[in-house]
Amino acid sequence: MDYKIGKKETFSKTISESDIYLFAGITGDMNPVHINKEPYNNIFGERIAHGILVAGFISNVIGMKLPGPGTIYLEQNCKFLQPVKIGDTITAVVEILEILNEQKNIIKLRTDVTNQVSELVITGWAVVKAP
Repeated sequence: MDYKIGKKETFSKTISESDIYLFAGITGDMNPVHINKEPYNNIFGERIAHGILVAGFISNVIGMKLPGPGTIYLEQNCKFLQPVKIGDTITAVVEILEILNEQKNIIKLRTDVTNQVSELVITGWAVVKAP
């Protein structure tokens, strides 16, 4: 296995209204905090992206970059710290924390997501089986 502790990869995307509607349609999560265009009385004062939609960008990095194609998720932990709003540009960052089992290619990754002003919106970790 050619993975080094501290190695990082990223993926960035600006969240659009259509991203939120498509995710809601696919998952069936029509919570008004995500899809209601009319003024909605919620703690954020406006619509926000689904937390799991935003966390899904971590999967992009893991499945496409680090460790990359063929990687299998074993665990994912996420702590949601800040809302993500339409127009926010988020960056998922994945970093190798620990080689848990070199023979089986099992590694632990730090998984963070920040917004365009470098605020941490999600933090957590994943355990994966690398290809």
